Amino acid sequence: MASSHSSSPVPQGSSSDVFFKKEVDPTKHIRPVQSLPDVCPKEPTVTDQHRWTIYHSKVNLPAALNDPRLAKRESDFFTKTWGLDFVDTEVIPSFYLPQISKEHFTVYQQEISQREKIHERCKNICPSKDTFDRTLLYTHDKSRTDLEQVPKIFMKPDFALDDSLTFNSVLPWSHFNTAGGKGNRDAASSKLLQEKLSHYLDIVEVNIAHQISLRSEAFFHAMTSQHELQDYLKKTSQAVKMLRDKIAQIDKVMCEGSLHILRLALTRNNCVKVYNKLKLMATVHQTQPTVQVLLSTSEFVGALDLIATTQEVLQQELQGIHSFRHLGSQLCELEKLIDKMMIAEFSTYSHSDLNRPLEDDCQILEEERLVSLVFGLLKQRKLNFLEIYSEEMIITAKNIIKQCVINKVSQIEDIDTDVVVKLADQMRMLNFPQWFDLLKDIFSKFTIFLQRVKATLNIIHSVVLSVLDKNRRTRELEEISQQKNATKDNSLDTEVAYLIHEGMFISDAFNESELTPIAIDTTSQRNASPNSEPCSSDSVSEPECTTDSSSSKEQTSSSATPGGVDIMVNEDMKLTDLELEKLANNIQELSYSASDICHDRAVKFLMSRAKDGFLEKLNSTEFITLSRLMETFILDTEHICGRKSMSLLGALQSQANKFVNRFHEERKTKLSLLLDNERWKQADVPAEFQDLVDSISDGKIALPEKKSGATEERKPAEVLIVEGQQYAVVGTVLLLIRIILEYCQCVDNIPSVTTDMLTRLSDLLKYFNSRSCQLVLGAGALQVVGLKTITTKNLALSSRCLQLIVHYIPVIRAHFEARLQPKQYSMLRHFDHITKDYHDHIAEISAKLVAIMDSLFDKLLSKYEVKAPVPSACFRNICKQMAKMHEAIFDLLPEEQTQMLFLRINASYKLHLKKQLSHLNVINDGGPQNGLVTADVAFYTGNLQALKGLKDLDLNMSEIWEQKR
Repeated sequence: MASSHSSSPVPQGSSSDVFFKKEVDPTKHIRPVQSLPDVCPKEPTVTDQHRWTIYHSKVNLPAALNDPRLAKRESDFFTKTWGLDFVDTEVIPSFYLPQISKEHFTVYQQEISQREKIHERCKNICPSKDTFDRTLLYTHDKSRTDLEQVPKIFMKPDFALDDSLTFNSVLPWSHFNTAGGKGNRDAASSKLLQEKLSHYLDIVEVNIAHQISLRSEAFFHAMTSQHELQDYLKKTSQAVKMLRDKIAQIDKVMCEGSLHILRLALTRNNCVKVYNKLKLMATVHQTQPTVQVLLSTSEFVGALDLIATTQEVLQQELQGIHSFRHLGSQLCELEKLIDKMMIAEFSTYSHSDLNRPLEDDCQILEEERLVSLVFGLLKQRKLNFLEIYSEEMIITAKNIIKQCVINKVSQIEDIDTDVVVKLADQMRMLNFPQWFDLLKDIFSKFTIFLQRVKATLNIIHSVVLSVLDKNRRTRELEEISQQKNATKDNSLDTEVAYLIHEGMFISDAFNESELTPIAIDTTSQRNASPNSEPCSSDSVSEPECTTDSSSSKEQTSSSATPGGVDIMVNEDMKLTDLELEKLANNIQELSYSASDICHDRAVKFLMSRAKDGFLEKLNSTEFITLSRLMETFILDTEHICGRKSMSLLGALQSQANKFVNRFHEERKTKLSLLLDNERWKQADVPAEFQDLVDSISDGKIALPEKKSGATEERKPAEVLIVEGQQYAVVGTVLLLIRIILEYCQCVDNIPSVTTDMLTRLSDLLKYFNSRSCQLVLGAGALQVVGLKTITTKNLALSSRCLQLIVHYIPVIRAHFEARLQPKQYSMLRHFDHITKDYHDHIAEISAKLVAIMDSLFDKLLSKYEVKAPVPSACFRNICKQMAKMHEAIFDLLPEEQTQMLFLRINASYKLHLKKQLSHLNVINDGGPQNGLVTADVAFYTGNLQALKGLKDLDLNMSEIWEQKR
């Protein structure tokens, strides 16, 4: 059976050479070489997951060994139970099909013979897959048709007869029920059921046997291949044995002596390493005593470097040493102790630096100590030391004010410290000069304090920047080194020595001697630590206490602080560039914070003095002096710290606003009292007011200094001369001009109140305008002052005073404009509104004067009769009143304004005269009445032109006559 189903052997080289080397035209009817068939071809896809397949079959060994392809077995199998009729019969050929002979295929055989040989040869190697697939498909279809006869219940994966439902379905109880005389029929049914189940079993066994036969060739082929594989393994084993024997001989003859030399060299190097390791352990053993010595001299940086180096050595070179198992934790605890010591030391230094006498000229206290502390804190990432310094600054600023107050109060004998216990109450008992001297002393002490803080922070800032610069340069050098190493690695030979003995490479034995001299220089710096024991050479000339180059990070670079102290920048700083930059910014912010602290304490000092309204009671001179002192201090602190603090400036602005309010209310009240007592009579002008006006004419808006002696001898003038023009004014206006100059001078002294002063001055000018209008035009002076009547002289004098103020409004506007920001120019519109209001007021006064004469003309001319004598009494009265009017206003108003006023009065006169003549039916006909009127008019004209300043007045009296129709 095995021989009949054994596969053909694998073709040897001779046959394969013939097949593959034969030249065949690939373009002529050559099919591609087909691949070998699958040993286990895949079964057709089963759509129904519950359908039974051949892979579910389980058969016994006798059924598997039976060959279902034997003809006798097939005949026995089919005729055993189904009868002889089931045997296949011969099929009679069809009469309609032609008889095909070999001659029909001669041409085809000739064409295909060559390919047939190739095909036969290939078929011996690998059977046709198409034939195999077709046979498999046909067989599978037939098997599937047979299996479909088997009920589905037998194909279920969970088929089990112990299930009652399954058992009843397979073996119904009706076949086994013998009751009721149906025994014969039930027995027949049971026999039929048994035959049916046997038939199902035969179908399954046949399918199982068929599936095994399909894979028989692959099985026997695998057996044959296994025998061949065993032969190959036997030959390979013999070849390996021969090779090992040869290698053993070569090793004995050529390598054993060389390897022994290498082992000795490795042993020697290991001994040297052990010796150096012992000496390194001796050095590490001295770490703690050395750290104690360094801490006793406050060398925190050196102690930290020594601890870091020792810990690195313990982790790298002395790792696993049992005697040093606790040293690492001890060094960590010691490092934490050093952190606390540095924080305490920095706090002590800050207290000593900031609380030393301010009279000391030295700005930096123990600069070397400060640099060492800062380096140690940076090395340990203790960045909160700035908070300690900030807290100390706040305490020191409080103490400075307290000490200054104590010193000042102790110098004043009038203050009984036993009665007045609180220091703030004692300070409030100082008068302004004393308190001002105290404030000046505080500001000077704060200035020195800020200079010291700035100097200290500059040292800290320079240390941080030096570390940052070193980090960047180190990073650049590392990048350059990496580039060089990459270039060097590309140029080196890439051959590697193979591992041969005790985990070492051949190259290690030679590289050890090359690396040792490099390690000597690295170790020399570590061994040079303070108070460390030097390594004795003994009698060994080998390298001393070598360590890996990676552990020597104590190389430092030197730089200098602004104070001239050399600082050593360690390469093992743990801070990143971002952290260092942030720390540098925090130092700058701390400088700003120092300025803010001083300003805040100064504000509290001011507010404590201002509780009883002391600052609001200051006069202008005192407040301006205080304001200048505070502005000077603000500028000094800004120059020292680089930023303007706003707290003291805000307090100054707040006090300035209060001062402006009080300043304005005082002057407005004063002006109100002056106006309420003003009798609107022309006042003499003292010489000091004339000097005041003259100083304004020179472009200076400021109150002139009082001159002793010379001013008292000068007599007051009747009028005020402004740029060649005479102004007859009342006393209130003279004082108002002085008040206006006080506003302008206050703006010069306190620039921060410019806008408030502009608003207040505008309010003051509006108040003067409205109040004077009420008193004069509104006749309020009759009740307020007790005047009998408001005369034309009062009106003219009021108009002239308003004109004087209008004259100075552009000057005042220019003064404020020069001190305002461009964005504040819109506030200047107040002056435009005031100017318009003043012009309107002046025009109303002129209209009032014309109205007075108009009512007079109406009263007199309404009684006018054209009759003798000439001039008539009416015209005599009119001329008399005109003369009085001229006498009242001519000395007060300028000549041009007087002429314009009399022109308007004359126009009113002509209107009333024309109306009366029309009423009397007097026309310009040359008659007697016309002559009388002409004579009266000539009299009026002559008298009016005879008045001073009205000689050239064009009266145009022809307009009194109506035009002839």
